Amino acid sequence: MLMKVLVLGGTGFIGQQVCQRLLSDGHVVTAVGRDIAEVCRRIKQVTWRSIDIGKLTSVDDWVPLLAGVDAVVNCVGALQDGARDNVTAVQLDAMLKLYEAAAQSSVRLVVQISTAIEGRGASLPFIATKRAADEALVQSTVPHIILRPALVIGRNAHGGTALIRSLASFPLIVPLIHSDRPVEIVALSDLTEAVSASLDGRISTASDIALASRQHHTLADVVLAHRSWLGLGKATVVRLPHRLATITAWLADCAGFLGWRSPLRSTAMKIMADGVFSSNAVDTSPSVLQLRSLEETLSASLSGVQDLWFARLYLLKPLIILVLALFWTVSGIIALLAFSASTTHLADSFGETSSVVLTVCTSLVDIVLGCLVLFRRFATIAMTGMLLISIVYLIGGSLFTPTLWLDPLGPYVKVIPSLFLTLVGMAVINER
Repeated sequence: MLMKVLVLGGTGFIGQQVCQRLLSDGHVVTAVGRDIAEVCRRIKQVTWRSIDIGKLTSVDDWVPLLAGVDAVVNCVGALQDGARDNVTAVQLDAMLKLYEAAAQSSVRLVVQISTAIEGRGASLPFIATKRAADEALVQSTVPHIILRPALVIGRNAHGGTALIRSLASFPLIVPLIHSDRPVEIVALSDLTEAVSASLDGRISTASDIALASRQHHTLADVVLAHRSWLGLGKATVVRLPHRLATITAWLADCAGFLGWRSPLRSTAMKIMADGVFSSNAVDTSPSVLQLRSLEETLSASLSGVQDLWFARLYLLKPLIILVLALFWTVSGIIALLAFSASTTHLADSFGETSSVVLTVCTSLVDIVLGCLVLFRRFATIAMTGMLLISIVYLIGGSLFTPTLWLDPLGPYVKVIPSLFLTLVGMAVINER
């Protein structure tokens, strides 16, 4: 039976594929996400709504969204609080109001994509809010199905799966923390099949289902399988001390407060210390679902050189951002500290007063751009500014102080690699 389906978190790694599968099944799909500009062009058959789900804090907020909707598929997830995420608001508060609104509407089914809710990370907000939302859904009068996928692996990658590909692409070695931890996986296509089966009645309502292939792996096994998929040769697994996880997580958490969603944040590290499971659900995968193994999942699509580029650039991206921030900030500070030398080159062309004003202004602009690029929200704007300022520096400098091209310290020459590094940063800035 064809339905009008509302997909929450439709812009995400899982949500986009769910939308595609439901469209292929013939359903009419409306999807909700915060940043929909790109995905609107990618999946045109979906009706997209730009909404921050964390702000849907009353039943009345949900009523217009649920009008005429037959089923809701919840793909929403927020790993950890940060500049752009409020875990409790997104995963619990908004969901409680959704269930209340759904009970009063035409919604016949809610499919909840959840996670394992036990283990060492059970008290973390990510798990605790999922658990509370699941319990509230079970206690509500809304017909529902809960799906608990293990580590989801698909043709594309995001978050943890992107990190796995990146670690797999290291030259000669594979550096890992918690390398011996068990990891269960499920193919993204199998997860979307489970959603499809839920909507067409092949999975009964009130089911709580674990989705994981039957093969058992360690984290090292999964990473090495991806290395083989990328076409790279054998490598030695270097087991890093667990203490390093604390330092890495702290740095990633700091980046999180600047708006960057690193898969190395403390929540992910604590969960990984236990392993990745789906196995505390009530039901095992029903017979209508034939779940692929890790090898079958990877071999279903051949990797290309673009996958290797992505894998190698993924961990370089934060370094690119950091280098740009340091280069521009330090350049501005040095110009102010060596103020007399900085103004000397400009005085002949602009006069003493103008050279002072120009030096102060350009130095402050450099510092501001260097600071802004650290914030995810402003990073693209900052890098655009860096490009424009670099071009202005080179053109203006060539016109008014061309002799600096021959300066042994190469003040103009050094701008060129910075300009191209900025272009690389802009090319890899997108997360999805």
